[in-house]
Amino acid sequence: MKSSNNHLNKVTFATLLIAMGIIYGDIGTSPLYVLKAIVGDRKIDEVLVYGGVSLIFWTLFFQTTVKYIWLTLRADNHGEGGVFSLYALVRRYSKGLVIVTILGATTLLADGIITPPISVASAIEGLNSVKGMENIIVPGNTLTVGIVIGIITLLFFFQRFGTEAIGKTFGPIMFIWFSMLLVAGGAEIMHYPEVLKALSPHYGFILLTKYPHGFWLLGAVFLCTTGAEALYSDLGHCGIKNIRITWIFVKLSLVINYAGQAAWIMHRNIPELNGMNPFFEMMPHWFLLPSIFIATAATIIASQALISGSFTLVSEAMNLNFWPRVTVRQPSDIKGQIYIPSVNTILWFGCILMILYFRASSHMEAAYGFSITIAMMMTTVLLNYYLLFRLKWSQVKVAIIIGVFAVIETSFFIANVAKIKERWMFLFFELFIFLTMYVWYYARKINNRFVKFVDLGKYTQQLIELSEDDTIEKFSTHLIYLTKANSRTQMEEKVIKSIFAKKPKRADVYWFLHINRTEDPYNMSFDVSELVDDKVIKVNINLGFRIQPKTEVYFKKIVQELVANKELNLHIRPDGSTKYNPEPDFKFVVIEKFLSVENEFALGEGMLLNAYFKLKNLSLSDEQAFGLDKSDVIVEHVPLVYQPMQQIALSRTMV
Repeated sequence: MKSSNNHLNKVTFATLLIAMGIIYGDIGTSPLYVLKAIVGDRKIDEVLVYGGVSLIFWTLFFQTTVKYIWLTLRADNHGEGGVFSLYALVRRYSKGLVIVTILGATTLLADGIITPPISVASAIEGLNSVKGMENIIVPGNTLTVGIVIGIITLLFFFQRFGTEAIGKTFGPIMFIWFSMLLVAGGAEIMHYPEVLKALSPHYGFILLTKYPHGFWLLGAVFLCTTGAEALYSDLGHCGIKNIRITWIFVKLSLVINYAGQAAWIMHRNIPELNGMNPFFEMMPHWFLLPSIFIATAATIIASQALISGSFTLVSEAMNLNFWPRVTVRQPSDIKGQIYIPSVNTILWFGCILMILYFRASSHMEAAYGFSITIAMMMTTVLLNYYLLFRLKWSQVKVAIIIGVFAVIETSFFIANVAKIKERWMFLFFELFIFLTMYVWYYARKINNRFVKFVDLGKYTQQLIELSEDDTIEKFSTHLIYLTKANSRTQMEEKVIKSIFAKKPKRADVYWFLHINRTEDPYNMSFDVSELVDDKVIKVNINLGFRIQPKTEVYFKKIVQELVANKELNLHIRPDGSTKYNPEPDFKFVVIEKFLSVENEFALGEGMLLNAYFKLKNLSLSDEQAFGLDKSDVIVEHVPLVYQPMQQIALSRTMV
């Protein structure tokens, strides 16, 4: 049964409010630090301030409005977005897209550990603008860092309970936030309307070409669009219409606020910022503390969106075989809302290390921009294949569009790389994520190369004879094997050996169950093939890549439906139940591989496979991952002999 996404096409005040609360937290809180980062400690002049606002405006136009709002949102996978949804649509067109996808997912997960500390720190550092607190809340001091750590720790602690209750407040809070941006910025523009000429691309061009080191300011400019990638990932929560309509209000609020900050700087005619944040400085004195409170709430919502997005991302990665299987929980009844304890711990630990390492929000800007630039570049590569092969656009048209984005994003990337040379330790976290995905994906590919399939038809007569052989003790009434064979007539050789080798497994009915991952994210369907009448049955269960499998529950429901429909005559034969136990006698068999001691590896392959099996030991077992009850499961272990020893230097001595 395919899920319906009709609710995502509705546009009401409520759906617009929800979209505002879910989608725009990250990009919406960027006014807290972007213009401040561009101006920095430089001497203030018209070229710097107007050029900065001009570049912000046109970056929002090209990167957010054109690339994501207009173009990338078209690439919806049955209503879902994000790097894995896009990969699922285009993976058939090139094998090289695997690395592109891994890089994109890696940097998006890295965004999940950078967004909370930089956003929350930016809001808390606003207290520095309150009279009497200038020497208490200093960016980077122990108290400021401690407050940020406390807020982040509470945020991650409450993830286990879900966000159903507080999530209802996200939309109204973000509406208040964007309204505050609009009003505060508009008030300053009224005092200095001349600032609106900064929206001309002329000033941005002058800043890049004639201002000393102007090109390198692009690293700070890029921060204004960092939430665009997360915007695409959350497509499935809100729908394209709601996102596009709310963007009109959101973009207007952002542009007016950036222009308002510039107006405050120019109107006050100050020579340097000297650590001041124009965002908070332009607030009326009586509203300063409320604005800091609202900003903190907005940054917490932005952080929550990235954390929830990280859970979804890892869940999709597991289902597409990019990540080891880990425990996934459903903290509420809201569709798509999940909680992954291990990922929550990793993200929390990463966030704490980030704030302890960088200490102040201004020090995190380059790392933040670096990660998201790579994520956007990878999306551009995938988008190229989508436009060419799925939408069938002409090569010239696609080349022009992708070329524009490539030039913009490459420029941002170069500017960000230059800024991280002194604070590059955060790259170890990204390397850890990348290697985990790389090892899991490619080692599984090697592992799957050694899966041998045989024609099941050759063994059907033996299965019938074994099933009716009373001299062999019955192993189970219904014996179910989990198989990778998606073909109706094929089966893994190891499954056949498991049935006949050593102690043959006699059963009344042999079931072969295959879980097929589909491109449709929420697909749930099945088909049944009866290979031997009431004796050998093949079942394919089709699950979308956003569905957490509960294989045993699905299988039992399928059997109940077959019995109710009287399709396979199972209703007139014993199912293993007795007057003492009404439950049918089901036994699932899972076959797991281990790395045989017979292997003699080359260095690279040995490291890859050893790392894979170590990750496998740390991850969920197959029965847990597929949703099987331990009482109904038999796990058999078979050795993986990849490169057997060629020469054994063993000689016999005479006694």
